[in-house]
Amino acid sequence: MPQPHPAPAPPPEPAPQPHPAPGPTADGPAAPASAPAPAPAGAERPGAAPVRLRPDPVRDRWAAWMREAVAEAAHAPATGDVPVGALLLGPDGEVLGRGHNAREADGDPTAHAEVLAIREAAARLGEWRLTGCTLVVTLEPCTMCAGAIVLSRVDRVVYGAYDEKAGAAGSLWDVIRDRRLNHRPEVIPGVLAEECAAQLTAWFDDRRTELRGSSHPSEEPFWD
Repeated sequence: MPQPHPAPAPPPEPAPQPHPAPGPTADGPAAPASAPAPAPAGAERPGAAPVRLRPDPVRDRWAAWMREAVAEAAHAPATGDVPVGALLLGPDGEVLGRGHNAREADGDPTAHAEVLAIREAAARLGEWRLTGCTLVVTLEPCTMCAGAIVLSRVDRVVYGAYDEKAGAAGSLWDVIRDRRLNHRPEVIPGVLAEECAAQLTAWFDDRRTELRGSSHPSEEPFWD
């Protein structure tokens, strides 16, 4: 039965030095060479705990990729979509697929960021099995996306903001790591959680402000 790669052991804290050139590592892809040094990781759940002052070797190594996913999410509001972004990384760190929410843009209820990134990667590889790959997404996957993640056989899911109302990677359900399934990817939650949550909160606040100023405030749609 296929199993995800084991979680990497925390390395010793190195002395400050320039970032090396990118390249694959034993426990996942390296961060982009041009990315800034990661900021201290935020609280486990946005606003629920003080900021950690010590480095978090498990989450910090994914911060640069998460910032790329945040940048991808920023394309969604132009079409009225909720800003969620995703990257699908190959074993060597190459970006094989990108996606941002496009339900409004495409009129497709399945056009979530994770699904679009998985589709693009599979089309590029000509293979539905994405073994050895990592999905990085700014919001905890929903049940639909969790199912797609399991079926695509990715090794690892890294997500930013927690979704306590609909999250299926540990918050409300844990579909991805359900022991009854034949494939259970590794899950790394809460990477840049506060930054990812702030992007979503700002979008919802802006939409509510627009709707309050409209002539039909009762027509506010239901976002999920």
